[in-house]
Amino acid sequence: MRGAGDPLTIGERVTLTDLLGQPTLLEDEHRGDDVPAVRDALMAPRRLSRTLFAGVESEYVDPAPVASWAENAFTDYQGGRIGRVVAALPRLIETAQRMEAAGGDRPYRRRCAAVSARVHHLAATTLAKIGEADLGWIAAERAMQAADIADDPLVLASAARSATHALLAVGRFEDALRLGTAAAGWLAPRMKDGDPAALSLYGMLHLRSAIAAARQQDRSLTNELLAKAETAAHTLGTDANHWATGFGPTNVALHRISASLDLGDVPLVVEQAGRVDTGSLPVERQVVHLIDYARALSLLARDDDALQVLWSAEEKSPQLVRHSALAREVVRTLYRRAPVTGGRRSALLLALAQRCRAVDES
Repeated sequence: MRGAGDPLTIGERVTLTDLLGQPTLLEDEHRGDDVPAVRDALMAPRRLSRTLFAGVESEYVDPAPVASWAENAFTDYQGGRIGRVVAALPRLIETAQRMEAAGGDRPYRRRCAAVSARVHHLAATTLAKIGEADLGWIAAERAMQAADIADDPLVLASAARSATHALLAVGRFEDALRLGTAAAGWLAPRMKDGDPAALSLYGMLHLRSAIAAARQQDRSLTNELLAKAETAAHTLGTDANHWATGFGPTNVALHRISASLDLGDVPLVVEQAGRVDTGSLPVERQVVHLIDYARALSLLARDDDALQVLWSAEEKSPQLVRHSALAREVVRTLYRRAPVTGGRRSALLLALAQRCRAVDES
C-alpha cells in the first residue's frame, strides 16, 4: 500500500470528476501536488468521526507557524500564483486536521480552530476560483465549523466570506445572499470602533452579498448593499488588505462594475471599467476586473479590444486567466467569431484559446 507521500501516475490521480468538463491539474514550479491531492486531504476518513478515530494519536502542533504558512499562501493567492497555493493546500489541510484533533486546553483549541478556519477559507476560495465548486463548498463548511469553535468574530466573519464565495460558485445565489447579510448583521454590533479589520470584513460581506443580489437581478437590493459597503470603505479611508480582503474604495468600485455586468448594464461596464486605477489592489482582484471588462467588450462584439484586455490579464497572472471559466468562455466566443485568415492575430488568438483550454487541441 502506498503512503500518503508516494508519487502517483496521472492516470491514478485524476478521477471521473476531473475528466468531466475541464480537468484541473495545476502545477507550476512546485510539482507533485494538484487538485486530486487537495481532494484526498479534504476527504480523509479521520475527519468524519472523532469517536471512530479517537485512538489515533494526535501530536501537539504549534498553531503560530501554521498561521504564518497559511498567510504566505494567501499572499500567493492574491498574487495570482494559484499553482503554488494548490501545491501547499494538501499539507496545510492535513496539518489543520491534526491541530483540530489535538488535545489541550480551551485557549489552545480555539487558536488551532482559528488557524484551521483560515486554511479552509483559503481552500474554499481557491477551489471555487479554479472551477472545483463542490470541493470549495466542503472546504467552506469546514471553515465555518472551525470558526464556530474559535469563538472570534473576525474569524467567523472571514469564514462566512469564504462560504459566500463557495455558494456563488455553485449558483446558490439566494443562500449566498442570506449568509452574507446574516454574517454582516451579526458582526456589526461586535465591531470595535474604527477597527480596520472588522470594517474590511464587514464591507466585503456586503460586496459579496451585492453580487449575489445582482445575479438574482435584484437591482434595488444590489444598490443598497453596495452603498453599505461604500460607507464602510469611506470610513476605512484607503485601499487596504486586512485579512486578505483587498477592501477599500477601489474594490467597491470594481464590485459595482461587476454587479452592473450581472445586471446586464454592459455599455455602462465598458464605459467605466477602463477608468478605474486598480494599481493599489492585489493582482487577483486586478485580473478578475480585467476578465469582467473583456466579457463586457465581447458582449458588444468589440473582439479586438476584448482580446487585448485578456492579454493584459494574462500578463499579470497566466494561471488565473487560464483556469478561469469566465475567461475561457470569452476566448471561446472570440475564437468562434474570428475570421480564418491565418495571420498573426489568428495565430495569437488560437494560442490563447489553447492555453485556456477553450478549443480542442487534438
